[in-house]
Order: sequence, then structure tokens, then C-alpha cells
Amino acid sequence: MFEPFNAIQIRVSIDDIEPPVWRRLIVPIHWNLEQLHLTIQAAFNWWNYHLHEFQIGGLRFGDAAAAYEGSCEDDPQVFEQTDVRLRDFSRSGTRFNYLYDFGDNWMHTVELEQWLSLDAAPKKAQCVDGSGARPPEDVGGIPGYERFLEIMRDPDDPEHGETKQWCGGHFDPDWFDLAIIDKDVGNALKPNVKRRLHQPKPRKS
Repeated sequence: MFEPFNAIQIRVSIDDIEPPVWRRLIVPIHWNLEQLHLTIQAAFNWWNYHLHEFQIGGLRFGDAAAAYEGSCEDDPQVFEQTDVRLRDFSRSGTRFNYLYDFGDNWMHTVELEQWLSLDAAPKKAQCVDGSGARPPEDVGGIPGYERFLEIMRDPDDPEHGETKQWCGGHFDPDWFDLAIIDKDVGNALKPNVKRRLHQPKPRKS
């Protein structure tokens, strides 16, 4: 007998970064775009203090009230993100964009990979796979991130010491710890959830 779908497998990747930085998530099918936004924030440990929006089919979805306060008369309308649920999408392979931080412009590609019928309907999201560390907050977008990596790789760069201190004393672009990220994702919807300010330092052997 056909079991109803109760979850969606989603792949979220940050555009224009090599090697790729991405997360694979299992998310309850009844969640809305605001809940997906919080889950993406947790999956990449973004700090959620910049504006964001989803771009779907030529329309913009986000916090409509906040967008209205900061908008100009000619700006395209931002529709309320809580009005769209993941179950509203009808087929696997659907893709749309998620933009975080209108200054740094971190564009993400969101792909709805697979509809799932799990034995027990999930109550929270999971991270099941992924790769790479997201760039530091406020690093200056793609150009700023490329310069940041150059500085971090060169101890003789005059900006190396200050930059290293700014990012917490350590940064590995290949860092990915599934256990840590899955825990963050599981707590994504908790009120007043705290994000790590910096990437975890490697354990001493």
C-alpha cells in the first residue's frame, strides 16, 4: 500500500565556490520556507543576522514585513515565506535559489532531491551528508573570501596576523563535521539558538 510522503531530501549548495560547499538535509514535508531558512542557517552555521530571500519562479519570498520596511517604491514585492510549504512543490528535481546577506550576496542553490516516506514522521531536520566549510560571515562575498584564503595561506602577508585573529585563530576551507552540523540542524528551530562564532579548532593528536 502507498505510504504518504512525510519528508523531503534537499541538497543546498553555496554557488561559485570551489571546491563545492554543500549540505544534504532531511526535512519534514509540512515545514514552510521560514523553517527551511532557519535549517539552512544552521546547516552552514550562518549567524542569521542579515536579510535573506528565496527566489522561486521569478518571485521573491522572505520576511515580507521586514522587506517592506527597507524597500523602495519600485522594488519587486516580497511575498511572505510562511505561506509556502515544502509539500506545495510537486516534483523531485525542483530547484530554486536562497540568498543570504544582501551585501556579501551568498547565493545558494536549493534542490528538492527526493520525497520520502519514513517509518516515523520527522519532527526536526537532519543533516545526512555534505562537504566544505562556509566562508566567514562578513568576509566580503566571493572576492573577499578569495582574498581571505590568500592571506590565511601566507604567514608573511602583512594582514595575516590580524585576519587570523579575526576568524578565531583558525580556518580550514575543507572542514566538515557531520556530527556537529547534524546537531546544529536538529536545534535549528529552537528559540534563541546560539551559533558558534568561529569554526571549531582541530583536536590535538
